[in-house]
Amino acid sequence: TQQEVKMRMMGMAMHVIRTDGFLALYNGLSASVCRQMTYSLTRFGIYETAKNHLGNQGPPPFYQKVLLAAAGGFTGGFVGTPADMVNVRMQNDMKQPPAQRRNYSHALDGMYRVLREEGLKKLFSGASVASSRGALVTVGQLSCYDQTKQLVLATGLLSDNVFTHFLSSFIAGLCATFLCQPLDVLKTRLMNSHGEYQGVVHCAMETAKLGPLAFYKGFVPAAVRLVPQTVLTFIFLEQLRIYFGIKVTT
Repeated sequence: TQQEVKMRMMGMAMHVIRTDGFLALYNGLSASVCRQMTYSLTRFGIYETAKNHLGNQGPPPFYQKVLLAAAGGFTGGFVGTPADMVNVRMQNDMKQPPAQRRNYSHALDGMYRVLREEGLKKLFSGASVASSRGALVTVGQLSCYDQTKQLVLATGLLSDNVFTHFLSSFIAGLCATFLCQPLDVLKTRLMNSHGEYQGVVHCAMETAKLGPLAFYKGFVPAAVRLVPQTVLTFIFLEQLRIYFGIKVTT
């Protein structure tokens, strides 16, 4: 959320620890969990259900996977917007002067206070960007994971094992980070704004004034966050499938 880059990732981490303590790195954890329980549940549910329905005669083509992932991610992004907005605010609270801090106790407290103090519309602030971002990250994660895994298995060099899952999910995490980072920047600025932006286009124009690389500000910490999350998600998901004997269409 820095308008100008004053600290890189490690410098910011040490600054947070020195000023607010180690646990401050986990500010917004309840909102982050709440967001995943709404956003990821929706997008995975839509994508997997539709993909298995289309894949009765074999793996669906890549373009169908992309379309399904985009639809699931867009819907999930909208559903998860309230928790996502509270998450952004809780993480950014420490940057504000003490008098301007919102001090939400947890995710539900944050959503209730936004609804009571700012109205329903504010609760879905940045929903268009969050939904678009959800579509892109889901395309990067789910469809790219399935396609990468399909291509790896087709070579015959690797079997359907943990290493294949790791390799496929690592590539998918990088694809997701690259696709969604520009919208992530806009989403974060909109959700954390105090009214200085008049919508997504204005926010994009103001960001563009800082140069094209401004849309990829924070790419490294974003990758550090998203790639391990993607790897752990798919390895865990694949192990659950094996344990319960669930057959899926890649």
